[in-house]
Amino acid sequence: MKPLILEFSEYSLDRVIADREEIRRYNLQRFEMEQLTAICHEDTTSHICVGYKDLQSDEFWTRGHFPHMPIMPGVIMCEAAAQLASYYSHKYKMMEGLIGFGGLKDVRFRGVVRPGERFVIVCRLLKVRRAILTADFQCFVNQNVVCEGILKGVSLPLETLGDEEAAAQ
Repeated sequence: MKPLILEFSEYSLDRVIADREEIRRYNLQRFEMEQLTAICHEDTTSHICVGYKDLQSDEFWTRGHFPHMPIMPGVIMCEAAAQLASYYSHKYKMMEGLIGFGGLKDVRFRGVVRPGERFVIVCRLLKVRRAILTADFQCFVNQNVVCEGILKGVSLPLETLGDEEAAAQ
């Protein structure tokens, strides 16, 4: 396991900076693809952001992953980290357009995440260029690392995706 991006004592999960409605101002995901409940820490000097998802028993994956013993899919853990990086980079106008996955590197899954748990994500932007961002992330349940890695995001201009209504917003 890598050293912690941010010590647990440096943020409070009780201090909500952005709720779901505020997150929606910056991220376009809706319905079952919204993977953030709240943002609770932002450090604009170190470009570190902390958010979480409170997992419910009716998450879209609980019925089939796996029947009678639901666990959060690893790909959804990575999606939540990507949404946190996207939120931060949009809020601080570091990138424009829709940010899509550009890749994942050195991802490790170190624990199981279940409905009823709070899935905490810590993300640090390492490099942001006009069209590409790179960030490292760590995900926790009860201060235990369950996932970590590096993600890349790429800017996808909305007007090229064919949804003029979304591009106008």
